[in-house]
Amino acid sequence: MACLAALVVALAACASAGPKADALNQSQYAWSGAVRWGDFEGAWGLLDPEYREQHPITELEMERYNQIQVSYYRDNGGVRDLDAGTAARDVEMGVINRHTQAERTARYKETWRWDEAAKRWWLTSGMPDFWKGQ
Repeated sequence: MACLAALVVALAACASAGPKADALNQSQYAWSGAVRWGDFEGAWGLLDPEYREQHPITELEMERYNQIQVSYYRDNGGVRDLDAGTAARDVEMGVINRHTQAERTARYKETWRWDEAAKRWWLTSGMPDFWKGQ
């Protein structure tokens, strides 16, 4: 009986996350995977369409992204207000220059917006600036 009660509580916790939370987790997973494995064109496609229109990326900027390799991508915690349709999380990344093989740490704050019409999350914070402070 105790096992059954524990199972019911666990299922209720999973169910309470809801489709919006699941969609956020999937979007964040897709984003971190694209950045971690160097698919910066794929990462670009996960940015808010309004952001992409207002901040088009140049061929030169994309080439700069191709000169680095992300060695790790760590979630350092986030803030979610799913009812308001916003979320943010701080991440830390290891960044390796492909030419010099020098590695350094970069920090980035993701901000997300829920698009009710599309039923999906968009990243509104833009591409990570791996060159800030250099």
